[in-house]
Amino acid sequence: MTDLKLLLRIRDFRYLWLAQIGSNFGDSLTYLTLLILVQRLTGSTVALAGLMISITLPTLLFSMISGVYVDRFDRKKLMILSDVLRAVLVLGFIWARTEAMVPLIYALAFGHAAVGTVFLPARAALLPRVVGEDKLLAANSVTQTTKIVLGVLGTATAGIFASAGDTLVAVFGLDSVTFLVSALLLTRVRTSGVPEEGADGKVWSEMVAGFRVMTSSRPLKGTLVSLAVALLGIGAVNVLIVPLIIDDLQVSEAFFGVIEAAQVAGMVLSGAAVAVLATRLNPSRLVSLGLIGVGVGVGAVAGVSAVWHLMVLLFVVGLSIGPTQAGVSTLAQTLVDDSMRGRVGGVMNAAVSGATVLSMGLAGVLAAAIGTRNVFLAAGLFSIAAGLLAMWFFRDLAFDGPAEQAESEVGSV
Repeated sequence: MTDLKLLLRIRDFRYLWLAQIGSNFGDSLTYLTLLILVQRLTGSTVALAGLMISITLPTLLFSMISGVYVDRFDRKKLMILSDVLRAVLVLGFIWARTEAMVPLIYALAFGHAAVGTVFLPARAALLPRVVGEDKLLAANSVTQTTKIVLGVLGTATAGIFASAGDTLVAVFGLDSVTFLVSALLLTRVRTSGVPEEGADGKVWSEMVAGFRVMTSSRPLKGTLVSLAVALLGIGAVNVLIVPLIIDDLQVSEAFFGVIEAAQVAGMVLSGAAVAVLATRLNPSRLVSLGLIGVGVGVGAVAGVSAVWHLMVLLFVVGLSIGPTQAGVSTLAQTLVDDSMRGRVGGVMNAAVSGATVLSMGLAGVLAAAIGTRNVFLAAGLFSIAAGLLAMWFFRDLAFDGPAEQAESEVGSV
């Protein structure tokens, strides 16, 4: 508990954290409200798929480019600009009131997501300066836990507003305010956001430089490969959880909230534990064991026969996801020089997004070929394999926290 108290005493972290609360809440509001809006206007699953593509594609297309600019310009100012632009863009959804305006929704959603690709890598690159490397694991755990909680609260808020009336104007108005509040809080952060050595070459060459840094370090390469392998399986699970619940278990849609709450509870509990015990934990082990834990939980879903079995297993999965995410973020921040953090983060985000999109795209084909339950089993095995791969890549990494320890690993192959 002492570690967490010391972290929260850091003035700039508190402002950065409060800004994250506003931004995460706004993102979760936007996501569900847009799904509701498109469903109301079209009643078409094809239209909903188009919206999902508009939201997810920018991460794949622009993450690496965004990483270059995060290493080129003041990260704090980029975050403020991202918030202000998103505050303006979400107001555009207010005018989308007919089916003919759906293309406008797609365009605005694409722009909103594209602008958002700058915020997360900028924040991740700034965080080590704000808290210091010794408190990074605790800070990342607080960040991940906050994102989870705000996602649930934002989704619930959007649902309440949507059920209260036919118009969603109030939701988009509130959404805009959350981004503006986030931007205002970021202006209070005193820590410099200017990179130590700005990326000043051509965008393409700087993107390649980020990729080279990522692949020249065995621990970083291990983080990238293990995540990609795990998500090649887990992405399909995200799609097939609905038919598993409704078709296989024949459970009412009313249980979706309870089932999601089980996983969220696990993520929040483990995230809080990591934040409190951060100085005693090794980030590389959290990643390895976390991926194995996710794999065991997901693979076991193949054998469930009752909804409470699923809830227990998703709670286990949630317990494993929280530490894994905190460990990945900490490794990416401590093993990379300040001047390269944006580009390396961009490479990782693009790889994760690509693996997820590919897996989601193949979900239906795989389910038809081998059955939904067997896809869960295969996904679990993929994640376990990813955890074992991570152990192999991290085998010589003695992570004690200091920068010099991390730096000694960069460049090893």
